[in-house]
Amino acid sequence: MKRYILSLDNIDEVAKDVASRFQNGVVILRGDLASGKTTLVKAIVAHLGIEEDVTSPTFSLQHAYADRVFHYDIYNHGLEHFMALGMLEELEREGLHFIEWGDDALVSLLREACINVITVDIKKISDEKREYSVCIY
Repeated sequence: MKRYILSLDNIDEVAKDVASRFQNGVVILRGDLASGKTTLVKAIVAHLGIEEDVTSPTFSLQHAYADRVFHYDIYNHGLEHFMALGMLEELEREGLHFIEWGDDALVSLLREACINVITVDIKKISDEKREYSVCIY
């Protein structure tokens, strides 16, 4: 596990590390409301050279960027609804899949399905600083 304590101005450090070490699979983003999950996705997408507007998929469930980066938010619907929609098959597609609000049950499910997974836990230290804990399984 790697840990970073960074200001939001330095988020590129963790974005670069995640993007360079992990190009295919699922990145589960965990943290309280307004901790910076979507902000981290924005930084990683920018690091990948994709110039699309990254927004939270809270109400649409999924956003896609450049046909190789996919962004999901399961906060409102939960894992059961996500699975009932057949989204596990979607996660088998080539590319990076970011899932906000995933939990340990999802990590276990992905590992059982032999899908590469990484977790990023984000803890808000102050308005401008975050602790990022990155774990590749």
